[in-house]
Amino acid sequence: MNSFSTGQRPNSRDSALIQRRAELSSDSLHPRCLLSIRRFLAGLTLALVCALVLGCGDSGSSSPAVTGVNTQAIATGFNSPLDVEQPNDNSGRLFVVEQGGNIRIIQGGSVLAQPFLNISGKVINNGEMGLLGLIFHPAFSTNRKFYVNYVRNAAGQFQSVIAEYLASSTDPNQADPASERILLTVDQVNNFTNHKAGQLAFGADGFLYFGLGDGGSAGDPLGHGQDTGILLGKMLRIDVNATSPGKQYAIPADNPFAAGGGLPEIYAFGFRNPWRFSFDRPTGRMFVADVGQNNFEEVDLVQKGGNYGWNIMEGAHCFSPPSGCNMSGLSLPIVEISHPESVAVIGGFVYHGTALSGMQGVYIFGDLSGKIWSLTESPANTFTRTLIASPGFSISSFGQDTAGELYVADISGGRVLKIVPK
Repeated sequence: MNSFSTGQRPNSRDSALIQRRAELSSDSLHPRCLLSIRRFLAGLTLALVCALVLGCGDSGSSSPAVTGVNTQAIATGFNSPLDVEQPNDNSGRLFVVEQGGNIRIIQGGSVLAQPFLNISGKVINNGEMGLLGLIFHPAFSTNRKFYVNYVRNAAGQFQSVIAEYLASSTDPNQADPASERILLTVDQVNNFTNHKAGQLAFGADGFLYFGLGDGGSAGDPLGHGQDTGILLGKMLRIDVNATSPGKQYAIPADNPFAAGGGLPEIYAFGFRNPWRFSFDRPTGRMFVADVGQNNFEEVDLVQKGGNYGWNIMEGAHCFSPPSGCNMSGLSLPIVEISHPESVAVIGGFVYHGTALSGMQGVYIFGDLSGKIWSLTESPANTFTRTLIASPGFSISSFGQDTAGELYVADISGGRVLKIVPK
């Protein structure tokens, strides 16, 4: 899905869905790009491609629809919002990432006129490229550090950039644009504008995690997902609080390939486009939504060193070859959703707020097409998926505040909404 609108916001959810379906019906370059509402289904590949523990998925089945939650708009006027984050600084502010390169602040129910950060001159806003993700350092309230994931054009070469910035020491609602410290650049495939992933998150271990898609086009033609000698198609983990020789960060000593056999930044591999992922706060479990290709979306419980199958598999099914593939050593999804019920999966969070009675400990996630599901685990490693809302707008991302309440970004409508009781 060339999803989240490349440069121009789609006029309507309907047109986005039409474009996404057209993409799926062709063998063109952009088979499923997550948030590109222009080409909508193939999305920023938040749609999981392969995943974890064998035999724990529901194989796409779901319970009858339950209208268990509503969404309530809290701010409007955004241009292709892709991410909603809140620092742990007791300010109550929500920060909204716009694909074109701005980070905006919602404070006291209003959107501040001045962006927190504007790097529109650095990013290339095309297809699934742009400013894709934001995360605040766990010690942001004292060190003022935050991190972004964006795509740039460096003298003709597309690159994913992971960079550190500082908030102003005098104005907490302003970042210092001159403070950029680039931690890592990864060359992308210039011919393709999709599958760049976007999410960043800190784990309970204090390390920074982020995902990169396979680089684009249909079917991972260059085999990036299974190639541990390249960072594309991977979940990555680095230590931003130290440095290793020749790097602007350190390699955690227990990374799977820290001692060799693959690139040391790799935490897990075999992904198509892990657009949105999150950690369950109490347990530390990592839920990754990987946007699928033609037939299946998936959610994975990702573990260190795991191989989540792309492009050998799409969801729990063989992809290349289409039958009889070698599944040895591959981790299967905990949930798989077939098309057209889902078009591009959008990862969410395990709920730990108080507003949604009875939903504590339930994973809440959705789809670009405007559906919100719950995923309940009972017994252990057995997950049941239930439709809890169909708000109908194009969901690009979920957000979570420090109290555990959840939000969604409406990319086509330029809104941020809170998930509230029915």
